[in-house]
Formats: sequence, structure tokens, C-alpha cells
Amino acid sequence: MHTRTLRSLRRGAAAGALVALLALSGCSSDGGSDAAAKPTRSISDDQAAGVPDDQASPAPEESSSPSKGPVLPDAKLTPVTGSFTAKEKKYLHGRVPKNMDPAAVLQVGQETCQRVERTAAHDKDAAIGALIAGDLPSADDAIGQLCPKQKPLLDQAATGFADGTRKKPAPGTYRALTSAKGCTWKALGAGDKVLASGPGPDAPKKITAKIPAGTATFVSSGCYAWLPA
Repeated sequence: MHTRTLRSLRRGAAAGALVALLALSGCSSDGGSDAAAKPTRSISDDQAAGVPDDQASPAPEESSSPSKGPVLPDAKLTPVTGSFTAKEKKYLHGRVPKNMDPAAVLQVGQETCQRVERTAAHDKDAAIGALIAGDLPSADDAIGQLCPKQKPLLDQAATGFADGTRKKPAPGTYRALTSAKGCTWKALGAGDKVLASGPGPDAPKKITAKIPAGTATFVSSGCYAWLPA
């Protein structure tokens, strides 16, 4: 996984839980296009737990999204041994570059499902936050076609938004999916007038933001992701 992504995952308690579980699945901090061309080596959970990120096996993330170049036709989506199931073929459709092993592309989707499942089992908010923040590549397709049991997490993630700038947010109360002390937010109205901001000096560990009606822009920093409270 790219260093930029891991940095974002380490923000806050929710992100920390996800990083630990990504390590268990053998994800690297520097996976790239070279890794995409071959399956990752397999290590056990017990082994992976003690392996630093830069020594864990790289995940072929570049192949997780539909290919923008020439792709293998469906008739050639066959593994070296065995066969793909109907749902696996559906996931691979339009996603495998011509010179890539479709099994390697499928592995990316399967690993995404495993990470979502493991993270949700440990911390549901961390899994939802990762989906909102886009820290799991092509998770929508992987969950929709390879692990549909996790779709409720996608549905919840769709109600939230990522840390940063949000234009014309729906008014209401939202909770930050982090307990990091550096989380700050403000709601801006016309002319960038501050309508509300937080947290206050005596803010609880769980940070919430009340976005008033008339908010044109909601800006937050260090909050990872937001969900309706």
C-alpha cells in the first residue's frame, strides 16, 4: 500500500485499527505497478503480525480498478489451474490488462474483502472510515461482487464524508471517526463567515460537529471521516 495511504490510516484510533489489520493481511507500504504483475507471497497471520510494513509482501493495488487500456476479453479470463466462479468472472470483467494474470487481479479484490471483514470484526467504525476515506482500493466493486455480506458497511459509508472540505453539507450532527486530539472543524456560511467550530477546550473524547443550516462549506482537519451521529 502506498505510504500516503498508510499515513492517513495512522490518524486516530480508527485508522490505527485498520493499519494493524492491514499488516495481518500482509500488505506493504510500497506496493506499486511491479507488484501488480504477480501474486503476493503468502505469510501466516502470526508471522505478519511481527513483520514491519516495509518487509511485508506487496499487494498489487494498481490492478484493483477497471483497466483504462486494452483488457483481456471475457473468454480469456481463465486461471492457470481450475476455473473462476460466475461472480469472480463478473468482478474481473473489464478489469484485467492484456498482459496480466487474472488471478492476480482477483487476489486484490479478495484481499480487500478480507481487510474489510477483519477490520469490521475489530472496529466497525474503522472499517466504515476506511471506506469513506478511500483507503481500500475499488472496495465498492470488491464488496458488491465478491463479499456482498459487507454491503451494509458500504451503505453506512455512503451517509458520511471524508476529512477535509465538504461543500454544502446537510445540516445535522456528525461524529468524527477518530479520537485524535488534533481533530478540528468549522462550518462556514456566506463570505466564509464562521457559523460554528470545534471542538471546545473541554471537548469529550468522541468529537461531534453540529453543522447549522446555511452552511456553505464544512472544513475539518485530523478527523479522518464523519458519520451522522
